[in-house]
Amino acid sequence: MSENILEVKGLKTYYKTRLRENVYAVDGVDFALEEGKTLGIAGESGCGKSTLALSLMGFYFPPLHYNSGSISINGTDIMKLTKEQLRTQVSGREIAYIPQAAMNALNPTMKIIRFIEDIMKEHRPELTKQQVWQMASERFETLNLSPKVLNSYPNELSGGMKQRTVIAISTILNPKVLIADEPTSALDVTSQKAVIKLLKNLLEKKFIKSLVFITHELPLLYHVTDEIVVMYAGEFVERGTAEQMIFDPVHPYTKKLMGSILVPEEGMKGQKLAAIPGAPPNLKKVPAGCRFADRCSFARDECREGKVEIKVVDGRLYRCLFDTETLKEWYENEQQQ
Repeated sequence: MSENILEVKGLKTYYKTRLRENVYAVDGVDFALEEGKTLGIAGESGCGKSTLALSLMGFYFPPLHYNSGSISINGTDIMKLTKEQLRTQVSGREIAYIPQAAMNALNPTMKIIRFIEDIMKEHRPELTKQQVWQMASERFETLNLSPKVLNSYPNELSGGMKQRTVIAISTILNPKVLIADEPTSALDVTSQKAVIKLLKNLLEKKFIKSLVFITHELPLLYHVTDEIVVMYAGEFVERGTAEQMIFDPVHPYTKKLMGSILVPEEGMKGQKLAAIPGAPPNLKKVPAGCRFADRCSFARDECREGKVEIKVVDGRLYRCLFDTETLKEWYENEQQQ
């Protein structure tokens, strides 16, 4: 059995508004990721996915603040390191980040090779410019990008090429953990497939050792990840295998989320689409009980009375007061109505 390469325990991070109010964007998150595995994180916009990505990287810049919890990579809690140690010893080497809207992440006035040279000056200063060029050329060729791209400006590249270039730059130091935040957004289907194939290739060739793939497109994760976590209002509400989460979700939110999107996989065609009523809670004042209660058709008074803890059933984790059999019975009754 592989060891955990990334462990997160009780992570709480928040934004502070101009009125000095706290927005609890990530509120008590726990998870572990084994070497060689891919974890998908899905949920509606505003549920805390991108904030979690920034938090895992240690990118705590106002208005984002760290509250409590630990983030350990190979047993080292990076939250105990200084900002300088994070920058020189962790970022890029231990954990790397593909930002949301990565196609706009490149400075249009710099050639691609300049980005890589800047990284190497910080982390591999012993390399000459010729050695950096050779290293970058080999990596780009491995990832199906022509070395000619290195001498190009970002505006000379297509959207798909920009995305793949950002991935190549982010992984040039072979990080142990790669966090990809919406890496296929704004891409056509063909480019999405190319990016997914590229990320899988990075894992297979061990350029990266594990992957956290963040998206709001839950069905997409079926083709990328080993396990999927669904996030809602700053909390994890369900975690299971990709097969379980796509075809047999347990938590009412996951069930509603899957019911609100088209899924082309066999066994899911022909399903009726239904919007999720209401809106997520205000994270300045999080509810005392289940955060999904006001939008859940199965909610009872007790759902709103106190914090709902995670249940573990047959290796699956979900945050709900009710057992799986009760929930499945309710789902069947609802479908028949």
